[in-house]
Amino acid sequence: MKPRVSLQDSALRNGNFSLRINPVRSEDAGLYEAQVKYNTEVHICHVELGVITVTLSPPRPVVEDELLLMSCNSSHRASLVETCWFHNRHLDPTSRTFCFLSGALSILRPAMSDAGSWRCQLRYSDNEIISATYNVQILGFDGPTNPVVYAAAGSAA
Repeated sequence: MKPRVSLQDSALRNGNFSLRINPVRSEDAGLYEAQVKYNTEVHICHVELGVITVTLSPPRPVVEDELLLMSCNSSHRASLVETCWFHNRHLDPTSRTFCFLSGALSILRPAMSDAGSWRCQLRYSDNEIISATYNVQILGFDGPTNPVVYAAAGSAA
């Protein structure tokens, strides 16, 4: 996993034996064990790392009016009950919500208004709720609806 994994040497002296993984990949999911030996004592800690993955198809960049498929998957072992997608472009009270059984969302003709923060929320049969946020950027024209623009001679347009 090198060079994605590190320990903070300065924190070790203070008893912090945290493992840092950056960036996390889906194959990193699983059970981790830490063993700390000090003199004759051995301390063991188990941590399970779950990973949630949001993918876009086609991968970046998303072009206005071309089919966009967003999918959301998790390493959680229980049965998936529901997937909800929340869109909130400007983080104001108005947002769009879509809920499905599967983890995918299709946008047939994405527009500039579809850009922004999308949150995927997965609900499982054991009542576990897992979510991740993904910022979608759309390439397109976000200008006036009238394609005629007037500019004064000698000015910048």
